[in-house]
Amino acid sequence: MSFQLLPAIDLKAGRSVRLYQGELSQTTDYGDPIIAAKKFLDDGAEWLHVVDLDAAFGHGDNSEVISRLSQLAKVKIELSGGIRDNQTLERALATGCERVNIGTAAIEMPEWVGTAIARYGDKIAISIDVRGQKVATRGWTESAGDIYDLISHFDHLGCARYVVTDIERDGTLTGPNIELLKKVISRTSRPVIASGGIAQLDDVKTLSELHQQGIEGAIIGKALYGGSFTMREALAVLSGRLPYG
Repeated sequence: MSFQLLPAIDLKAGRSVRLYQGELSQTTDYGDPIIAAKKFLDDGAEWLHVVDLDAAFGHGDNSEVISRLSQLAKVKIELSGGIRDNQTLERALATGCERVNIGTAAIEMPEWVGTAIARYGDKIAISIDVRGQKVATRGWTESAGDIYDLISHFDHLGCARYVVTDIERDGTLTGPNIELLKKVISRTSRPVIASGGIAQLDDVKTLSELHQQGIEGAIIGKALYGGSFTMREALAVLSGRLPYG
């Protein structure tokens, strides 16, 4: 499988927004998520990384918008946010998404998550939001557990992949935490999606060079919304059609 780029769409009250380091108090509104998604798809994206912030913070959900996103032509959606029990898992899958990311519940209810993995296989990914070496939960508001203990546990349960976010870099445009990502892929044979900090095209290239070692793809947010580069340019760098640096 080729290296995947997943443009991010974070949803709050039906709008596309970006947070700074996961803080709801530091939110920038980027408008209609359908318009954003269509632009990413027109530029060549095959996946969207969609985060339901309202579900994550316990303020309702954006299932209707996510269902509309899923109906766009030739799109696969990776969905995160508020998936903590059978009801929320089934509601998430009912939107038509390709897979869901489970974060907080992996810490708080690992037995239930193991059951979900056994039932749904690669439709379930474990989302690991990291501050330092500690896993952050509950919309990044609480800390619980060591990242490598979590990976070891879910490797044993058959987890198909991990989505690893360095939350101290998320939305900061300071570059991905390559040291952390290299440690993670050294501890698991499962593919890893990297998130947090991508600022420029050479960050995309650097992450893609870790593909053979286990980095399956990368989530890009603020760099796209802020105009640092376009999805089309990022894909061109991966294909060698555009220089970078």
